[in-house]
Amino acid sequence: MNPPAITMAQQVARAASIFQVQRTGHAPKAVTVVLSADTLVVTLHEALSPAEKVLAQTPDGAATVQHYHRQLFKSSEKALLEEIKKITGVAVREAAAEVETTTGAVVHAFTTGTMVQVFQLVDGISVADWSGPVAPSTPTTP
Repeated sequence: MNPPAITMAQQVARAASIFQVQRTGHAPKAVTVVLSADTLVVTLHEALSPAEKVLAQTPDGAATVQHYHRQLFKSSEKALLEEIKKITGVAVREAAAEVETTTGAVVHAFTTGTMVQVFQLVDGISVADWSGPVAPSTPTTP
C-alpha cells in the first residue's frame, strides 16, 4: 500500500518547521500555510521557547525577542527560500518574518509564540498544483 502523497502546502509546512528547529532548536507546535494568488503565508504556532515567552512579557524583552527573530530569519532565509522554490517551482520575490508586540491581539499571539512568515512569489501557483499531490521533497540544510 502506497502512502498518500503530500500536498505542496504540507511540504512547505514541513520545510518551515524543520528550518525553525534548525535555527532555534525549538519546534513550533503547528504550522499553517496559506496561498492567495502570489502571496504565501506561513504561520508557526507557538514557535517561541519558554524562555522567549518569559522575556517577551516586558517591552524591552519583547523588543529583544523580536529583533533576535528578525535577524535570525535574515541570516538563514536564503536556504528556506530555495526550498520553497524547489517545492513550488516558483521563486520567492520578497520574504519577511515578524513577531509583532504592539497590539492586543498580536501580543496574545506573541506570548503564545506565534510567528508569521510571508513570502511574495514571483508568479502565482494554480490551485490544482497547490492542492494536488506532488512528489515529497526533503528540505536541504541551511
